[in-house]
Amino acid sequence: MLVLEDGTRFTGRAYGATGTTLGEVVFATGMSGYQETLTDPSYAGQIVLQTAPHIGNTGMNSEDDESSRIWVAGYIVRDPARRVSNWRAEESLDDALIRDGIVGISGIDTRALTRRIRSEGSMRGGIFSGADAALDADEQLNRVTAAPEMSGLNLSAEVSVTEPRVLPAQGERIGNLAVLDLGVKQSSLDNLANLGFDVHVLPQSASFADIQAVDPVGVFYSNGPGDPAASGEQVAVLRQVLDAKLPYFGICFGNQLFGRALGLGTYKLTFGHRGINQPVLDKATGRVEITAHNHGFAVEAPLEGIFQSPNGYGAIEVSHVDLNDQVVEGLRAHDIPAFSVQYHPEAAAGPHDAHYLFTRFRDLVLADIAGKDAE
Repeated sequence: MLVLEDGTRFTGRAYGATGTTLGEVVFATGMSGYQETLTDPSYAGQIVLQTAPHIGNTGMNSEDDESSRIWVAGYIVRDPARRVSNWRAEESLDDALIRDGIVGISGIDTRALTRRIRSEGSMRGGIFSGADAALDADEQLNRVTAAPEMSGLNLSAEVSVTEPRVLPAQGERIGNLAVLDLGVKQSSLDNLANLGFDVHVLPQSASFADIQAVDPVGVFYSNGPGDPAASGEQVAVLRQVLDAKLPYFGICFGNQLFGRALGLGTYKLTFGHRGINQPVLDKATGRVEITAHNHGFAVEAPLEGIFQSPNGYGAIEVSHVDLNDQVVEGLRAHDIPAFSVQYHPEAAAGPHDAHYLFTRFRDLVLADIAGKDAE
């Protein structure tokens, strides 16, 4: 049984582990890439609904995981694959869900559920299977409404590393890069290492002194779950990074925290952007990119023109805009070496339109290094 906080109920079949799970019900529109979705730490605390009807056809493999485990709070699909058909598969999706204790449901009308979320907004829900499916309907609803809302939650501590780790640079080395792990995907780290950075992955609790200790040529804030308004400590550290004029690149959650560090507000979207087919306009080039998203919050900023940072970081502009709903998808600073985007340029599970952003960051760092050498 799937129960939403407004009392809506869907009856289906147990999928994955059995028991009870609670979380925010959101939908992801990707036609493929379910493994990357499931292992993306940004989905912590969320019950993910796949709008694509057939899920699990290609199984699971160890190479495509974006982290060490499945992070979704629960999983909703319409037609799970009865058998796996892919030469890279090492296990079925069902087995992986059971192994990581992820409670799911299948066989429901996912189109109806998606339309409800689109009209009413993301809301808390619960999946009850096994013996818990027989609980009284009022008891199930009470458990759902007693669960915490996503607004106000700081979840980065649940998904971040607890001890620093290092990925060595590949090819010609540029220098050390400090990565604040707020729920980082492995593909982001690999991309940064492949550009010549020794990637120092730091816990979300890292201080500015911890960042300075790695002698970084730049700082990267990752994607991650939760409400950016509940991450004051990370914003305070980021302001020290910006004050020091260290080159900065933030993605997804890192974009929202950059906005807050600049003095801008954030707000919760009605149903968010999740999937690998979101059209975004790069205002500098006029190019439209099809991009991968996973966010339920966004930055408040004027879409046109250049404005001054309320916190004194000079001229700022919105660099990218979502063409579906005009949501801010990127910020660029003119007076400090810093920029960010709201989406996932690491291209896992695709598409690859935004991969150039990693190169743009490398060029920003190299220009900063050259400027300092000239001084």
